[in-house]
Amino acid sequence: MTADNEYVIALLGQPNSGKSTLFNALTGMHQHVGNWPGKTVEKKEGSFKREDKKYIVADLPGTYSLSANSDEEMITRDYIASGKADVVCILADSSQLSRSLYMLADYAGITVPCFLLLNMSDVAALQGKTIDAKALEKKLGIPVVPFSAPDRKSYDGFYTALNRALIKQSKLDYTVLEEKYANIEGFNELKNIIPEGVISGYSKTWLAIKAIEGDVPVIAKIKEKLSAENVKTLEKIIVSIKNGVVVAGESKFAWIDELLEGSVKSEKKSASLGKFDRLVTHKIWGKIVVIAIIFGGLLLSFIPALPFMGIGQGISAIPDPLSDILIGIGCPKIIVSLFCDIFIRCISFVVQMLGFVFGVTLVFGLLEEIGLMARVSYVFDNSMSKFGLQGKSVMPFLISFGCTMGGAAGTRVIDNWGQKVLTIALSWAIPCGAAWAVIPLLSTIFFGAWAPVIILAILIVMILHICVTGFIFGRFLVKPEERYGMIMELPPYHKPRWGALLRYVFGRTKDTFLRATKVVLLVAFVFWLLSFTKDGNIANSLLYKFGHFVEPATKLVGMSWQSFLAFLASSLGKEGALGVLSMLYTNSGTLTLGSLMAAEKASNFNELMLANISRPEGLALIFAMTFNMPCIVALAATYQETHSAKWTAIIGVYYTVVALLLAGAAYYIGLLIF
Repeated sequence: MTADNEYVIALLGQPNSGKSTLFNALTGMHQHVGNWPGKTVEKKEGSFKREDKKYIVADLPGTYSLSANSDEEMITRDYIASGKADVVCILADSSQLSRSLYMLADYAGITVPCFLLLNMSDVAALQGKTIDAKALEKKLGIPVVPFSAPDRKSYDGFYTALNRALIKQSKLDYTVLEEKYANIEGFNELKNIIPEGVISGYSKTWLAIKAIEGDVPVIAKIKEKLSAENVKTLEKIIVSIKNGVVVAGESKFAWIDELLEGSVKSEKKSASLGKFDRLVTHKIWGKIVVIAIIFGGLLLSFIPALPFMGIGQGISAIPDPLSDILIGIGCPKIIVSLFCDIFIRCISFVVQMLGFVFGVTLVFGLLEEIGLMARVSYVFDNSMSKFGLQGKSVMPFLISFGCTMGGAAGTRVIDNWGQKVLTIALSWAIPCGAAWAVIPLLSTIFFGAWAPVIILAILIVMILHICVTGFIFGRFLVKPEERYGMIMELPPYHKPRWGALLRYVFGRTKDTFLRATKVVLLVAFVFWLLSFTKDGNIANSLLYKFGHFVEPATKLVGMSWQSFLAFLASSLGKEGALGVLSMLYTNSGTLTLGSLMAAEKASNFNELMLANISRPEGLALIFAMTFNMPCIVALAATYQETHSAKWTAIIGVYYTVVALLLAGAAYYIGLLIF
């Protein structure tokens, strides 16, 4: 216990066991997310109060066991061994108890008090399964409670089990499991030579079975406490055991089968979705069906996004008449410009962009909720593994063709932090819908009938960009020894829990709104400040002077100062580059959010471009804009998902630099051709 009336609860379970849903429901807004010190693994902590007691909740990384195969597993068991937790809540998926109770079997021998939460009991009931929680509780010696994380009515059972576990200090009874371990040759001998207290919180039984499994850190700790003679005995036993992980696993599953015997009854139900499941998991057709589903989801995302877009457009109509009114009553022009051109237009823009985040989060959250996203992961796992990623990464990639911000938001289904960041970094290389609206226009202006060739070149560079970026970032985010395929059992299809889904969607949308608004306001203010002049002539602005100052450097990559400023503006939104080019070449106006985002280009825009920009320079501008940072809101979404200012900055700077290098390459190739 950390203090009087303050307790720490650790949530332990396999991926997709419902830990995050339980964590969010318990802690609400009283939570923070970061990374474990020195590790690229997400760390979630939060708190809640109940009956004058405060509970600190630690959502431990989702793992399939407590072995030392990954950072997630090491962090999880080190946290338990640290003694920080007063009680461990072990979650199991009621619809797949044979598999999900493996974590409970791996926990056996750990002395920290615990209780078992049979989550997704509603799904198990739909499958025709009846689980006798009392029978399981009698066998295990710890509180066992049926539970459904999205159902608030089932939380009374959780609180009761929590209090019982804390008051009685309930420890898991693993006597039967230990008897099965005893049948493994060398187990008893190994257990006898291991001294007490090798690792605080772990029994000799747990240490012995981990040594049999070949757990290197555990073996090293044991050796530190043994005499030279016993070290030789230990090594001899370990060498003599063939396939220790398999042998130990067989004992654990045998214990689970015995545990469930008489405690779970199943009434077989017809699998009406069996044919669809075979189709969606097919080696060849599965990929086609999954891609169609994701693109269909992408299109459906626009439907719930429409109300946001309508509200945003309504807000965008306010600045002009309000500006006239404020100026008419004597308000200073600079104050009017700040309030109308920056603040109100920022809110308008963010609300419109927010619609897509809401739509993507809702639609793809629904696909995950009903069990379809696990199939997506399964079908594309081999393809994504070439980049060191899981199959889940294909969804953010495909969504990014529509909106990179939505792609970043889509990485929430990836439970490994390093893979999540790598997925976002790679998805930035995919030109979004806004880029595909602007790039063909510029390609047609500069190259006419040859525009399709430019588009093809962009697609080829995109593929190369993804490969190179994957190689560079993958070395730091997903180390080669951590690259292995998913071990998973496809969950059953089930009805969505709308309450939990909508709470999550609205919570995520609110967070995105707050983060994006801060970023957009800051960037829009900087552009406004640099371009503001009393007489409206941009030639008198700081931006104009800055452009001329950097032009000797930008010329090296084939861009005039006007093109370079348009390139910078494209990081706020691709469409904005057109408005900036129009303004700079007509030498008038202030860079408001309207000109930056609404593509307010001059009526003679085509003539302006051809008169001021050569073909090689046009090619440089096209490649610079295409592969620049997608947009400032995508940057905010990246930070929201990664919880790392460092990696968000690294990705942003990397794409800015690479875009300029690609622009330079395109320019010099253009000089040779044109």
